[in-house]
Amino acid sequence: MTDRLVMPLLVLATLAPAGAAQDWPTWGGDPSRNMVSPVTGLPRSFSAGSFERGTDRIDMDETENVRWVAKLGSQSYGNPTVADGRVYVGTNNASPRDPRFKGDRSNVYCLDERTGEMIWMLSVPKLGTGKVSDWEFLGICSSPAVDGDRVYLVTNRCEVMCLDVNGMADGNDGPFEDEGAYFAGPGNEPMEVTETDADIVWTLDMIDACGVFPHNITSSSVGVVGDKVWVTTSNGVDYGHVETPAPFAPSLIVVDKATGALLGEEQSGLSQRIFHGNWVSPTYLRTDALELCIFGGPDGRVYAFEPTPVEDDDGYMVLNERWRFDVNLPEYRERDGAPVKYATRNGPSEVLGTPVVHDGKVYALIGQDPEHGEGVGRLCCIDPTGEGDVTATHEVWSFDEINRSISTVSVVAGLLFTADFSGFVYCLDAKTGELYWKHDTFAHIWGSTLVADGRVWVGNEDGILTAIPATKEYDKSKVTETDMTSPVFSSPIAANGTLYVATHTHLFAIGSTSDG
Repeated sequence: MTDRLVMPLLVLATLAPAGAAQDWPTWGGDPSRNMVSPVTGLPRSFSAGSFERGTDRIDMDETENVRWVAKLGSQSYGNPTVADGRVYVGTNNASPRDPRFKGDRSNVYCLDERTGEMIWMLSVPKLGTGKVSDWEFLGICSSPAVDGDRVYLVTNRCEVMCLDVNGMADGNDGPFEDEGAYFAGPGNEPMEVTETDADIVWTLDMIDACGVFPHNITSSSVGVVGDKVWVTTSNGVDYGHVETPAPFAPSLIVVDKATGALLGEEQSGLSQRIFHGNWVSPTYLRTDALELCIFGGPDGRVYAFEPTPVEDDDGYMVLNERWRFDVNLPEYRERDGAPVKYATRNGPSEVLGTPVVHDGKVYALIGQDPEHGEGVGRLCCIDPTGEGDVTATHEVWSFDEINRSISTVSVVAGLLFTADFSGFVYCLDAKTGELYWKHDTFAHIWGSTLVADGRVWVGNEDGILTAIPATKEYDKSKVTETDMTSPVFSSPIAANGTLYVATHTHLFAIGSTSDG
């Protein structure tokens, strides 16, 4: 190992939680959302193998350093999470694991971390709205968040949901007792519930409780902090992209972790400024001096909300806005005295890559739905100590040479790594924004970079997993590429000595198999 890799690895080791376990229980590892894992000992090379002739099964004899492979559906976007010996991953129902669940549904699998075998599954019926609010065959796009003996996620039905980590194997943990009716869907006869079904503890329907109109799909990962769950509602525009049907519905809410009761919602006018949709995940900043929920807005601004809801003049519990910061350059929004139309290549974008907090700073970038194509982007480092509109006063640095991005950044050892939709991976100085290097993967990147074991890992639309040394210096000869057999739209994660990569159709658990 070179000296250049020693320092990042030492820093990663200091981030490891107490004890031997190095779980990854939530999107981004923890509520800071920084895509950096303390895991070491990952294989320097591996092979994802190939399909068995005429099947959709991976031939394990053709793999190298792959511990197990779990079959998913036909589309998988949410990243896996790992906690207490279990792996959680969302997908669709194109490869049914249970004959009771037929057709287009959205699933979460709880798998054994050691073997990849299914322990239980959640199967959610569709809303029946089609591409308007529950796009066909997208599946569960939320990365489940595990906290103690509970699992939290958002479903395709615009619900916040709490599950028991043990499923139905240890009985029904109330107060929710209608799993059979829920699995069957409205208007259908309840299904028989088995030990391999999910145990729903509570649900909160954001359409009913908050008046939300989700655009295309409800998709974000919740943030669990203390006794609260922070949730993006996915409120957005109509199918024609002309109007916002729910302009006064919140884009961000906070609910009680134990009961699912709605505790508060933002009322900063975000939904009146929506460009398209909002699928970013909430981030949490906690320092000696500050405690804030950081939220990437559907209007291209980053917002900071105070953690405790307060009652407004009308008796509603609302989240106080502390500050906002516009990640868009002024010329993205207006040129020659006229507004620039949204979705044009040189126009404004929303914040879709989840912001990251690290070392008392906030990092955020802008991007759009991949269907809108490529365009201009921007990455900013923000000082979070201000109040009001801090765009002109609290920018630490900005990097304008990046394209549109829906990725989350990784910050470690003074370096920032990130990717854009155009397929480029960047390394910058985290304190100054100076660009050190740029690598082209030659295909669109939907997911995020992960720094683990001294390397930057990222997948792309062509199904190539790229690993780049996580150093200031760039040496193309040390970059490795692995064909994962199918497109990679999610982000790799690392936990307990294993690298997990979800393709559209399979979840790979990658680690040394030399010990059997």
